[in-house]
Amino acid sequence: VLSSDELSDFPPEAPVSNDPTIAHPVIFPDLFDRPLVATFDQPHASSDGGAVLLKAVDRQLALTRRLAGPLADPRAPARVTHTIADLVAQRIFGLACGYADGNYADRLAEDPIQKLLLDRDPIGGQALASQPTLSRFENAVGPRALYQMGRELAATVIARHRQRLAGRARRITIDLDVTDDPTHGAQQLSFFHGHYDTWCYLPLLAFVTFNDEADAYLCAAVLRPGNAASAAGAEGVVRAIYTVIRSAFPHTTVRVRLDGGFATPALLDYLDRIGVEYVVAMAENAVLARRAEAQMVDVRTVVAATGTTAHVYSDTVYAARSWSRDRAWSPCDRSMGMRSDTWRNSMVKTFRMQPCVVGRLWHD
Repeated sequence: VLSSDELSDFPPEAPVSNDPTIAHPVIFPDLFDRPLVATFDQPHASSDGGAVLLKAVDRQLALTRRLAGPLADPRAPARVTHTIADLVAQRIFGLACGYADGNYADRLAEDPIQKLLLDRDPIGGQALASQPTLSRFENAVGPRALYQMGRELAATVIARHRQRLAGRARRITIDLDVTDDPTHGAQQLSFFHGHYDTWCYLPLLAFVTFNDEADAYLCAAVLRPGNAASAAGAEGVVRAIYTVIRSAFPHTTVRVRLDGGFATPALLDYLDRIGVEYVVAMAENAVLARRAEAQMVDVRTVVAATGTTAHVYSDTVYAARSWSRDRAWSPCDRSMGMRSDTWRNSMVKTFRMQPCVVGRLWHD
């Protein structure tokens, strides 16, 4: 960007250039009180300069190398141009820079920053892998390798925080969540989802929180079809994360928080077997509604007197028909708003704590 004093360096009429990498000076006479000229005259330029910070982080964590570790390379070594580690790194850095799929590969093949991220000379280094090469690579990875890659991601996150906390943590909380990933066009396993009102995938995400910290850290992500049930894959994800956590923090209390959609009998039984704390937000049903009716009388009285929303927390013992046993300490959360509408929610818990405290644990 040049000031008015530097404009004299330019001839009155810029010469026409046949070099496609050089743009003519652009004048913005109506934007500022001084003449402004912008030039783009570097033959090797990139808009991804900030990605060098990602390279520094990856060098410290070795994340791309660890993710590539479980992947076997069936190709003939003499015909390999791009190693598996390079293909993994190219896709991860591309995603981090906002390039959602392999269709950008040809345009980025000679990008100096993208080549630098793969430890190649940004000017004279070998071009990056093409879109067909990336597509073949992605479609060759099977479920077992994907599971192992997921374990490596969780292990990298947990190891980083073990180092940060010097191996000491009072409690680690695992949270599962489902989100929508809208799709465009006829993408494989894309389905219409009524709740999100769009064609999408339904990734399952897992986060870990340490002690009472506010920040939650993503440690697992499973891409699922757009019509997947909420609980699909949840037990496997919890198993994998718990194994990694217990290896790194053998004496730390582990707590799991789940929405009711994840609360399958198999997952609850597994949580009981491994002895972790868990709190599950269950949907209202007729049995819990009958048991809560006495508390709702108190709620209505408070709402009538104050005009505000009130909450009542109580304990009960409950077992759905599909459960293998009764689960005690099931606090029920009741609230009633100014319009006399009623909202009920049940939280199954497996640790001794006042119901109101458990309610806050969930809503926080």
